Order: sequence, then structure tokens, then C-alpha cells
Amino acid sequence: MKPLFKSISALLISGCAFSIVAQAEELTVMTSGGFTAAYQGLAPQYAESSGNTLKTVLGPSMGKAQEAIPNRLARGEHADVVIMVGYALDDLIKQGKVDSSSRVELADSRIGMAVKAGAPTPSIKTDAELKEVLLSAKSVAYSDSASGVYIQNELFKKLDVQAQLAPKSTMIERIPVASVVAKGDYEVGFQQVAELLPVPGITFAGKIPENVQSVTRYAAGIPKNAEHPAEAKKLLNYLASPQAQPTVRATGLDSVAR
Repeated sequence: MKPLFKSISALLISGCAFSIVAQAEELTVMTSGGFTAAYQGLAPQYAESSGNTLKTVLGPSMGKAQEAIPNRLARGEHADVVIMVGYALDDLIKQGKVDSSSRVELADSRIGMAVKAGAPTPSIKTDAELKEVLLSAKSVAYSDSASGVYIQNELFKKLDVQAQLAPKSTMIERIPVASVVAKGDYEVGFQQVAELLPVPGITFAGKIPENVQSVTRYAAGIPKNAEHPAEAKKLLNYLASPQAQPTVRATGLDSVAR
């Protein structure tokens, strides 16, 4: 009986070990630029505490680029979680691609300006100062996501500089605006603060004035075809939790009032 007992015990132990391993899942997370730095700071803590691993896929919240999250989903790419601009997420919910009940508010993001490291850092604390910087700049870059759409369609109009900026401003697709500013391809660049700060080779000049600011809400949800919705929900709860907020704010984002 003893050898048989040992065999049965071994099988039970082996089965328990397999069960523990089987509970660990790989979650695919699609995230757009504004929340990426916060997500990357928080992801290791979630992975360690949950035992799950995270596969990260980067892409803008909108736009024509193949890497854009809506375009990825339209091609049938798989995701367990999508993190993106709130109104772009709402569009996916309306299209039936993301579960409406899974939507979680994550953070607010404001637009900032950067110049190449070593270049003079202009003040943009007032509308007048920002307008002067735009008119004086030889070239201006902005993103193809929420902040860039606002700058192109609304900010230039509010500052009455549309005609002057049209020939010298460019919407940058796919890559961080700060990266082309760092290389000296553009004199000034605008993007959400959280997307400017991580890029080396630039100086952060500050946020644009609050009265012409556009606050972008970042949110997250679970696609209808997610393979691991229960684990995905735990990740979203963690990203929105009080203990995550110091990391969120450290990346240039603002916490959402709960």
C-alpha cells in the first residue's frame, strides 16, 4: 500500500502544481501613448501579485495608422484589455467591440509643449505667450491622436493663427512627437504631457494655458472577444485603484476624482 499511496500522493501534488500553473494567464493589453508610461510603471506590480504575464501592444487611440487600436481590432487582432482616449473607447463600445459594463476611468491628461534639449525654453504661461511662440517657430509638430486633433482643429482657431500655422505645422503619425523634436526636425512639439516626459533629448516647456487647454480622459475596457475577461477586470481595477495613483501622477497625468 505504501508505494501505491506514494504514487497517489505524487499525482495529487503534481495535479495541484498543474492547477496553479494553469491559473496564470497571458493578457494582451493594447494601450495608447498617454497612459503608457503609467501602465508600464504599474504592470510589473500587477504581474508579480497576480502571477499573470502581460503582452503589451502599443498604438494610438485613433487615426489612419495601421497600429491604431481601432484598426487593430478591425483586423481581428486579439486583446484582453484596451487602454485609450475615453471617447475613442466609447466609439468601440457603440460598435459592439468592447463590453460597456467593463469601462473604467483611469486618468486625465493635459497637453504640453517641448523643445529640443539645449534650445531656449520659451514661456507659454499665457495665451499671448503661446501665440507668440507659435508665430515665431519655424516648424511645429503635434500628434495624430486626441491632442493633435484638438490643436489642429481648435487651438489654432482659438489663438487666431490658423493661416500662419498651416504651412509650417505637421501632424506626426505613429511615433512620439518629442522624438522628432529631439532630433531637431521640428522646433516645437505638442503632445500630452505623459507622452512628452519619457522621451530623452527634449526640454519640457510646460502645459499650455488652462483656458485653452484640452483635458483628455483616459479609460479602459474589455473587448467582447477577450480570452481572459475575469483576469482583465482585475487588471483594470488595479490600474484605477488608489494605490496606483502616485505612479499615475508621477508620469504627468492627473488622477480622476472618484
